[in-house]
Amino acid sequence: MVLRFPAADFPMSFEFDSHADPSLPSAPAYGFGRCDKNCCGPARPSRRRLFTGLIGAAATAATATLSPAWAREGVDVGEKSWFTRLVPAEQVEAAGAQQYRQMQQQAQQQHALAPPNHPQLIRLTEIAKRIVAQSPPWNPRVKQWHWEVSLIASPQLNAFCMPGGKIAFFYGILDKLQLNDDEVAMVMGHEVAHALREHARERMAKTAGTSFALSGISALLGLGNMGDRLLRMGGQLATLTFSREDESEADLVGMELAARAGYDPRAAITLWQKMGAAAKGAPPQWLSTHPTGPTRIRDLQANLPKVMPLYDRAAKPPQRFEAAPPLKAAAKPQ
Repeated sequence: MVLRFPAADFPMSFEFDSHADPSLPSAPAYGFGRCDKNCCGPARPSRRRLFTGLIGAAATAATATLSPAWAREGVDVGEKSWFTRLVPAEQVEAAGAQQYRQMQQQAQQQHALAPPNHPQLIRLTEIAKRIVAQSPPWNPRVKQWHWEVSLIASPQLNAFCMPGGKIAFFYGILDKLQLNDDEVAMVMGHEVAHALREHARERMAKTAGTSFALSGISALLGLGNMGDRLLRMGGQLATLTFSREDESEADLVGMELAARAGYDPRAAITLWQKMGAAAKGAPPQWLSTHPTGPTRIRDLQANLPKVMPLYDRAAKPPQRFEAAPPLKAAAKPQ
C-alpha cells in the first residue's frame, strides 16, 4: 500500500488561500454522512447484517466448540453486495483516480489545495496512515491502491474517500466542529469504509442496471473505448449518492477501523452529536443529505461493546494534534 500527499505530479509548495471556497465540479455528490434523500429516515436493519445474523445464530452451537480464532471480533455487517461483481473494480478505481485528480487541479487553480506542509494536512495524513494499515482484511485490493490525502479550503462540512483510496477533507468540517483526533478518525474511518465496502461500485451497478453490466462485460472482453468508459464512470461518481444501509455500514466499519488504529470509538457518539447540533437551522437540502437522528447514534452505541476491546488493546498514536484553528474572516476589499 502506498500513501502519499499531495499527488506526485503536484509541486511541493504552492499558493494556498484558506478562504478560497472553490467550485469543484469533479468532487463527488456523496460525502460524510450523506445518503440518498429518499432513504434518510430511521435506519432499517441492514439486509446483509440480518442475513449474516441468521446464519450466525444457526451456527452458534457448532462454533461454540471451535477455537476462538474462528470467531471474528468486531462489528458484523455481512458480506459485500453481489452487485459489485457487475462492474469491474479496476475501471471504477481508475475512474475514481481520474476524478480525484481533476478535483485536485480545480482546487489548486483556485488556490484551495493545501500544500504538504500545512499542519492540518500533516495531521490528516498521520491519522490516515494508522487507519489504512487496518484496511486489508476488509478488501484485499487495498494492497494495490495508491492512497492519497487532500485538504480543501472550503467551509463545507464534508469529507469523502473515492474508489481506490482517494481521501479528501474540507476545512469546514475540521474547523466548524472543532474535531479532536479521535473524531477526525471516525470521519476518516467512515469514508474509508465506503471505499473498502465498494459502495460506489455497488451504487453504479444498481443505478445503471443491465446496460451498465453489459458494458462492463464488454470492457472485460476488450471492447469499446477505455477513455470514454472512464469518463462516463467519472460522471457517475460525481453524482451518485449512498443508501441509508451504506451509511449504516460505513458508520460501523469506520468505527472499528478507527478503534483498531488506536482511536477512541466513543468519539463516534460525540461526532454525531456535533453533526446534529450543526444541523439545527440548516436548510432542508442539507438535512436531507446528512441524517443525524438518534437512531444513528443508538446504532453506534449498541456496537460500542464490540469495538471497545479492540481499542483497549490497540497501540495508541504517539502524537496528538491540535484542533484546526478557526478561519479568520477574509479581509474586506478597501
